[in-house]
Parts: sequence; structure tokens; C-alpha cells
Amino acid sequence: MGIVMFLVVGALAGWLAGKLMRGGGFGLPRNLGLGVAGALVGGFLAQAVGISAHGLLGNLVTATAGAALLLWLAAKVRPGR
Repeated sequence: MGIVMFLVVGALAGWLAGKLMRGGGFGLPRNLGLGVAGALVGGFLAQAVGISAHGLLGNLVTATAGAALLLWLAAKVRPGR
């Protein structure tokens, strides 16, 4: 997957994760950034447990799971909650 497609999938995953994690989001720009980071985390974790994502849909699912995990973790450490 090229870098532009990686960024697009990561941004879409961040948006989806923000929608899935009702109340756990940080607003669109931060959710998109966390989505790109989540794509990295999701890909690493999937590879670590032996899951292989193929195609656009597989990459989107993996990235969304990673982004949701990061959003959940970020909500846990966010000050003021």
C-alpha cells in the first residue's frame, strides 16, 4: 500500500473509530491523526498475533481496530475525566 493510500485509510479509520467510540473522541482532526497512528498499531498487533489483512477492506478493519484502541487508551489518560 502506498503512503497516500495508507494516510487515506488511516484517516478514514480514525473517523470510523471516533464514531464507534461514542464520547471517546477528540474531535475530527485529532481522531484522524489517531487513525493514522492506529493504522500502524493495528497492523503491528495483527501481525504479532498472526492475522493477515488483505485488500482495502482488511486494511480498513485493522486500522479501525487500532485507532479504536488508541482512542480508548487516550480517553483513559486524558486529564480532567
